[in-house]
Amino acid sequence: VQLQASGGGLVQPGGSLRLSCEASGSIFSIGDMGWYRQAPGKQRELVAHITRGGVTNYADSVKGRFTISRDNAKNTAYLQMNSLRPEDTAVYYCNARIYTTWGSESGYWGQGTLVTVSS
Repeated sequence: VQLQASGGGLVQPGGSLRLSCEASGSIFSIGDMGWYRQAPGKQRELVAHITRGGVTNYADSVKGRFTISRDNAKNTAYLQMNSLRPEDTAVYYCNARIYTTWGSESGYWGQGTLVTVSS
């Protein structure tokens, strides 16, 4: 089982990016999924979280600008980021609670994708 995050890059302040996180492997189902970020010299923090049923919650710093969504049929979560600010610069990681076909349950992390907001 692995999570593959993609979609990061360099964007100007006020711009937008869409991150994707696809799970693959021996997956039976996926529970909660989330996006975290870690800026240089700072701890990793939760950005957005979504349940399998689609209930979401966000860090106060991104409310109204970021939207998390998921496509259960594709085992994929997304993070639409609008009105980006320099302080959003960080490595973004996805996380998912995955139930495997061999009966285990565990949290998995993607490899991280760098988002840089700069003019």
